[in-house]
Amino acid sequence: MKQIVVIGAGNIGASIASMLAEAGDYRVTVCDRDAARLDAIAAHPAVRTQAVDISDRTALEAALAGAFAVLSAAPYHLTTTIAEAAAAAGTHYLDLTEDVASTRRVKELAVGAKTAFIPQCGLAPGYISILANDLARRFDTLETLRLRVGALPQFPSNALNYNLTWSTDGIINEYIEPCEAVVEGQLTRVPAMEEREEFSFDGVTYEAFNTSGGLGTLCETYAGRVRTLNYKTIRYPGHATIMKALLNDLNLRNRREVLRDIMEQSLPATSQDVIVVFVTVSGQRAGRLMQETHAQKIYAGTIAGRPFSAIQITTSAGICAVLDMLATGALPQSGFVRQEEIALESFLQNRFGRAYRQNGAPVRAAA
Repeated sequence: MKQIVVIGAGNIGASIASMLAEAGDYRVTVCDRDAARLDAIAAHPAVRTQAVDISDRTALEAALAGAFAVLSAAPYHLTTTIAEAAAAAGTHYLDLTEDVASTRRVKELAVGAKTAFIPQCGLAPGYISILANDLARRFDTLETLRLRVGALPQFPSNALNYNLTWSTDGIINEYIEPCEAVVEGQLTRVPAMEEREEFSFDGVTYEAFNTSGGLGTLCETYAGRVRTLNYKTIRYPGHATIMKALLNDLNLRNRREVLRDIMEQSLPATSQDVIVVFVTVSGQRAGRLMQETHAQKIYAGTIAGRPFSAIQITTSAGICAVLDMLATGALPQSGFVRQEEIALESFLQNRFGRAYRQNGAPVRAAA
């Protein structure tokens, strides 16, 4: 059985540990400095917990010694610390980060490495990159790739039309940092929270706006091959206007700790969430300008008899599927591995990746 270390005992780390333990092929050590969070990890013969201060490099490397892989479910600002420890320990490295700067450092560490460095293995970036690449391959030449993803409450009941389903620090980072995009064939940066649009899916109206990090490495992969490539986060209408007032008019973009406190004290968390995925690709196919759209919703469910939110299921299933493919030799065993190098069908056939086939095969509509 392969030894796996999961860093972070929050909601995502807990669901990753449960998925891997139930698979029967992994022994998991969950590391965190918060004893209360470690105590809350579901008991399982294949799971143990270990108190580790991630800022203590020596202790972190000792925790990784002998492990097949380390999976980071820690806040984005700890990404580089964990990746550097994995490099020193000679351990495969996977993470869920959407932070662009952190991923650049991971890519640097992967140069010449004898182990694999696979960042951005969650929902977006992650699954969305695999999906977009699969759709893009169906065209002779590309015009546009438009990626839209949102983790939303099923029953919004406040002015923001939002409940906390994800890391608050991660959300704030996405709402503030510049966003990579391809505009007129050129790799560029655009401001977060801008270029708002509306669309409908299953009779529900949504808004979407620029946020940072969702494209992963797609901009590098498709620069010069597509005219327009962008990523936007999906919310219910009205969310962007209020958030822009908080970030800009009240200048909370420069007081992140205040904004985090406001959100965590005012917005309840929920496990009754829904993931909305909406990807549209257009380009030339057999001499005609064509468009193809992939749209799906994924809901909360049960794993190993325990209820998990939709964001827990999708994020954990993504990184567990990539780990599984790495463990079986289906992915490169060294260097930097991009999400778009993973074949969609292989991902969906994986025992973890099948979570994305919830309620049947993903919906695809061509127009």
